[in-house]
Amino acid sequence: MSKEFDVIVFGATSFVGQIVCEYMHSQYAGHEVKWAMAARSQHKLDSVKHELGIEDVPTLIADASDQESIDALSAQTKVIISTVGPYDLYGEPMVKACVKHGTDYVDLTGEPQWIRKMIDRYEADAKTSGARIVHCCGFDSIPSDLGVFFLQQQAKQRFGKPCDQVKTRVKAMKGGASGGTVASLVNVVKQASKDAKLRKLLANPYALCPEGHRFNAHQNNVNHAKYEEETGSWVAPFIMASINTRVVHRSNALLGNEYGERFLYDEAMMTGKNAKGGLMGWAVTATLSGLMVGAALPPTRWLLENTVLPKPGEGPSKEEQRNGFFDFRLFGSTPQKQHIVVKVTGDRDPGYGSTAKMLSEAAVCLAHDTEMNDVEGGFLTPASAFGETLIKRLEQNAGLTFSVLA
Repeated sequence: MSKEFDVIVFGATSFVGQIVCEYMHSQYAGHEVKWAMAARSQHKLDSVKHELGIEDVPTLIADASDQESIDALSAQTKVIISTVGPYDLYGEPMVKACVKHGTDYVDLTGEPQWIRKMIDRYEADAKTSGARIVHCCGFDSIPSDLGVFFLQQQAKQRFGKPCDQVKTRVKAMKGGASGGTVASLVNVVKQASKDAKLRKLLANPYALCPEGHRFNAHQNNVNHAKYEEETGSWVAPFIMASINTRVVHRSNALLGNEYGERFLYDEAMMTGKNAKGGLMGWAVTATLSGLMVGAALPPTRWLLENTVLPKPGEGPSKEEQRNGFFDFRLFGSTPQKQHIVVKVTGDRDPGYGSTAKMLSEAAVCLAHDTEMNDVEGGFLTPASAFGETLIKRLEQNAGLTFSVLA
């Protein structure tokens, strides 16, 4: 069925939505991609278009609380980019609509409990309609998921087999806090504090794997500071590991256990090799623990939300976005003790500048790359949906690099 647009950015007036629109205009203005901006307020859309200097881009009106308007929007395009979060509160109507109309979909959610809910409710229908639903197409979880995919392809070329254990370590990162991400995190903690079933799901590293997927290894996570010989550094818990590790394990399952049936994966932050690194590691551990406890209790949650944490719609300045970056190191090993180290970097702040570029390129990849024609409908991950096709796009257009160090 012919669609009027290739890509529609839904939530175009949000903080990250504006950055996505700015990138889409700068990268694809006058090119073959026909795209539009959508939000619930025409006045705000007009204001954003004027501020960004993109007056020629079509605008559409849709409200996440109005299923009829969401259905109408999704029926007009090949791909929806959704930036309307927290997704557990506002995201389901668009997923439902895209599944119904066979429209492809990408977002930047980091909410595993919501993804699990969407898979359970809509995956069968997505496979029937052909809709490719790809969550986590921003900093959560493209660098991790495609980084592991890249490492495994390199390992198979060098060793003839994949690595059964991979560790992603954040070597360096600079960027402002995301108000939307913080709001999603607080919402998850708030729900989990009242729901034992949800706490169990959030603690399960295989929570997003398909039903019936076999687990032949016990997966541990980094939950406190420790020194690692293989990385030569102290490490501390990484706040995004709770979503990234689940996505990577789902990728392995969807790829037919391409990484192995006993594949292990974890993530952490590198804090330094000496005593100062150890102190920093324990400081990070204490800070994250305090944030989780504070977000779970109503009085401290109110205090955090109103005095400390950034609010949805708030984020780093354009200068901070340009000066931000991230540097991941992935350490892989085979059962025969063969080792490979991979580096994944981004040239903008992770939560906004780089995320906007990753999200946009994922959408254009679905809409335009002929390699995507053979990808069937369903709830996919970046690695299982895009693989090498998106890696090439990200390196060519989005300032990411994927390279083998050793």
